[in-house]
Amino acid sequence: MNFRFQNLLGAPYRGGNAVVTNNTLLISPVGNRISVTDLIKSETITLPCQSSSNIARIAASPDGLFLLAIDDNSRCLFINLRRRVVLHRISFKKPVGAVKFSPDGALIAVAVGKLLQIWRSPGFRKEFFPFELIRTFADCDDKVTALDWSPDSNYLLAGSKDLTARLFCLKKLSGFGKPFLFLGHRDTIVGVFFGLDKKSDRVSRVYTLSRDGSVFSWSYSGIDGKVDGVGGEGSEPPSPGTPEQRPDQIDESNFNDNVKKRKNFDAGESILEEESEGLLHRGKWELLKKDYFMQAPAKLTACDYHRALDLVVVGFSNGVFGLYQMPDFVCIHLLSISREKITTAVFNDLGNWLTFGCAKLGQLLVWEWKSESYILKQQGHYFDVNCLAYSPDSQLLATGADDNKIKVWTVSSGFCFVTFSEHTNAVTALHFMASNHCLLSASLDGTVRAWDLFRYRNFRTFTTPSSKQFVSLASDQSGEVICAGTLDSFEIFVWSMKTGRLLDVLSGHEGPVHGLMFSPTNAILASSSWDKTVRLWDVFEGKGAVETFPHTHDVLTVVYRPDGKQLACSTLDGQIHFWDPIEGLLMYTIEGRRDIAGGRLMTDRRSAANSSSGKFFTTLCYSADGSYIFAGGSSKYICMYDVTDQVLLRRFQITHNLSLDGVLDVLNSKNMTQAGPLDLIDDENSDAEEGVDKQTRGKLAYDLPGSMPNRGRPVIRTKSLRIAPTGRSWAAATTEGVLLYSIDESFIFDPTDLDIDVTPEAVDAALSEDQPSRALILSLRLNEDALIKKCIVAVNPADIPAVTSAVPFKYLQRLIEAFADLLENCPHMEFILRWCQELCKAHGHTIQQNSRNLLPALKSLQKAITRLHQDLADTCSSNEYLLRYLCSTSTKK
Repeated sequence: MNFRFQNLLGAPYRGGNAVVTNNTLLISPVGNRISVTDLIKSETITLPCQSSSNIARIAASPDGLFLLAIDDNSRCLFINLRRRVVLHRISFKKPVGAVKFSPDGALIAVAVGKLLQIWRSPGFRKEFFPFELIRTFADCDDKVTALDWSPDSNYLLAGSKDLTARLFCLKKLSGFGKPFLFLGHRDTIVGVFFGLDKKSDRVSRVYTLSRDGSVFSWSYSGIDGKVDGVGGEGSEPPSPGTPEQRPDQIDESNFNDNVKKRKNFDAGESILEEESEGLLHRGKWELLKKDYFMQAPAKLTACDYHRALDLVVVGFSNGVFGLYQMPDFVCIHLLSISREKITTAVFNDLGNWLTFGCAKLGQLLVWEWKSESYILKQQGHYFDVNCLAYSPDSQLLATGADDNKIKVWTVSSGFCFVTFSEHTNAVTALHFMASNHCLLSASLDGTVRAWDLFRYRNFRTFTTPSSKQFVSLASDQSGEVICAGTLDSFEIFVWSMKTGRLLDVLSGHEGPVHGLMFSPTNAILASSSWDKTVRLWDVFEGKGAVETFPHTHDVLTVVYRPDGKQLACSTLDGQIHFWDPIEGLLMYTIEGRRDIAGGRLMTDRRSAANSSSGKFFTTLCYSADGSYIFAGGSSKYICMYDVTDQVLLRRFQITHNLSLDGVLDVLNSKNMTQAGPLDLIDDENSDAEEGVDKQTRGKLAYDLPGSMPNRGRPVIRTKSLRIAPTGRSWAAATTEGVLLYSIDESFIFDPTDLDIDVTPEAVDAALSEDQPSRALILSLRLNEDALIKKCIVAVNPADIPAVTSAVPFKYLQRLIEAFADLLENCPHMEFILRWCQELCKAHGHTIQQNSRNLLPALKSLQKAITRLHQDLADTCSSNEYLLRYLCSTSTKK
């Protein structure tokens, strides 16, 4: 009952900037959630926290412990990545263009509109308001678009839409208030970067990149002879936008005095000048050269720089990316990923992996540029997911969507490992065969296809004499018969799986057949249609419709209870009807209109309470034991009902993302104008005029019929619900992606992860203090074979059950490998077998769920046990008579 959000599949990336921490953890925004991909283990998790709208910018602290996520409404979450919890929240006054932690992690630079704000970074201290604004620079004349810190955290580069880059000094020095300006670009600045002199490790260069594909290299040549230096003459007073609430802010009158008394500097200030490494923003900077990427008419949309390797990576709006060696501007790679705009490009810490994101395709790539190979290649569905299917062992999940593709995901890792794209129209239904290695799919293109999950190929295609559009699919328990319901001819087609021949056409419905399911216990097929009936068919006998259950409204879907003794169907008036298929009687009815209702669209003329649209269930799913039922529809809620008592047990809200329509019950009347809702008036003239279409998911639906009234804003809804055959998790295909909910605790926090003192000495100390479970976990974390075996053998046989239950799941594989090795070489046979038995008792369900990952270790353990059993059997059989003799003599005495 206690289902919690576990993961989000179907969309690895949806826009915003990606970040790589600890060299191998890739953090990317997915709508209003954050996804973390471990590039070594090849698994992805989605953090349980949500922001109020789509996340636009993220930044990670240098130690990879904290994450700052800022959404489209300028609301910011400060997240502890290890514990996966939100520590603090703050709202900024204007849209945030860029955000970055300082290299020492103490400060955060945030570009809020035209202002550049420096905040103190919150830590682990408990404070009422941990964010403290330290400085505000109001020198930019337009929106700030790019930031970079110097390695010593004393200087900050900011690029802006006013075509300039500025160099700010964080130290407040009298007379040195104005930033240095890097001028000459003809388009918005996309990236600004400090370059280091490799010998002295000091800042010696600056690179500025603009949208028109130009990169300027600037060189620092120390302090100029005059104090007035470059840009010193005609200094303006500070901008009136600078907040003056802080006591240590430079006073305006003092500042002007300093301008007049430039020549009267005392010796103390010149010493200060030397201390601050020649004050970069007052020194002499020279434009070394201008280079151009020559990708016109495409615009430069993403870039990153790696200081240690002196490399620049750039992404363009036509899907091309380039890797250049600076400062000589040598092109190492120039390749095309797709035809869509690259929205993020990042280096990892070592600089050997490049990460690219394309928001329109939902694509995320990690590419090793030296070996020219993919580390990660994931792409979500282009349009909404229509249907889901769990494999019989609950380890795989198949998704079909309007983009004509079928993807198969590993549930435990969240990775898609195969994509089938043979269908030429939207995929409407999926079904896994009982063998676990065969997947069936139905599509509007008039075909039902069977896929082999060993060889990843389409081995059989079922068609009809004249082309039909299929919207539902079912297969009997033996897997011999395939049935599909149609949208246009209202018939049900029956094929043989072995031969692929059309066996029968079941006609009788007078509306589209949207629900089909075989009884789990016999060969009766149930079908639901918009003609207000549910019909039962005996497919093998060929009798036609055995029984008809009439309803007062259109029937949208039908499902059997797992034991086959009950049938549930939902109708257009928001009711769920439960029938006894054997007796043909109506057992219960659940009135669900009020439970599913909620959410007002921007274009709705009525309030959510008075609107009749969407107040019905389009998808139903029984729990594994049949005691409760899940129901979802065109709403932000998924309802969970108890069948026998007909009561609502729980209501899951699938998202809080205000970027989607239908999340709010009551809209703010301030946003309503004579021309319609403010959110639907497209007044953004920036990107489209400059030659790059603004890339958001909202633009995707523009070409689809009937989508223009809502301006392409996605509407929140649930199209399909499936519960895993194990009953411990369920999946929902929603506008946000495929949401996975599970009873199992997916995140087990291991206290030893935070302990620096994980050493062999600490293991010995734990053993001597009689803490066997702590000693074992520490040894598993150290991953030293001899220590692990020592800790296993040191455990008292009576303590084995307690110790096994304390072992975290992530160490199971290592422990099983150790057992297999010990059984081969260790004399304590019964002791190790007892360990194996207790491990299976404590973690049996987890081992079964992740059997694909644990398979090599389990097979080696099985091999060791089988070999041991064989040796013992051989020994006993060869000495059988001797043993009998010994036994008989002992009894005689």
